[in-house]
Amino acid sequence: MADQVDWAGNLPYYVAAIIFGYLLGSIPFGLLITRIAGMGDVRKIGSGNIGATNVLRTGNKKLAALTLLADMLKGTVAVLVAGIWGPGLAMAAGFAAFIGHLLPVWLGFKGGKGVATYLGVLIALAWKAALVFAVVWLAVAWLSKYSSLAALVAAVAVPIYLFWSGPMALAWLFTAMSIIVFAKHHANIRRLLDGNESKIGASG
Repeated sequence: MADQVDWAGNLPYYVAAIIFGYLLGSIPFGLLITRIAGMGDVRKIGSGNIGATNVLRTGNKKLAALTLLADMLKGTVAVLVAGIWGPGLAMAAGFAAFIGHLLPVWLGFKGGKGVATYLGVLIALAWKAALVFAVVWLAVAWLSKYSSLAALVAAVAVPIYLFWSGPMALAWLFTAMSIIVFAKHHANIRRLLDGNESKIGASG
């Protein structure tokens, strides 16, 4: 089966897991939820991002919370479904869901920044590390009022924790995902350094 060390035989399973994860991850819930709620195109406000932080800039906390939950569940469901056939497939599907959120085919490969989906994948693969992420994010967000800074610090904390606790495969997976999170936040990092980053709840 798919968890045996037989890459040639397992290749179809991995292709299927990656396609499934990508398509699930590429569903733009932030855009869909705000449109259904009559809030228009969330890409035309704030940062133009389709994630929960930008949805919050509509002033509707419930829609932002729903977007956060939906974007998290994309990663969690991808991992849990693919994981039925093996842990390697779970990791592949989770990573693909994360990439799908970042580069959704339906939006011309212009998606979100991946933090919620990152957390959703983490919950399914390493729930203790997900607790580390949540605690660090909440602490930094409370102290700084910057969602982006909280996400970046939490994305550093997770690989460190996983390298300490194991398994190494997950540590390397989330190291790669954290590097991508940093790359997607390059504009936020620049604004943080310049002192121009929007704080949580700000309209711009």
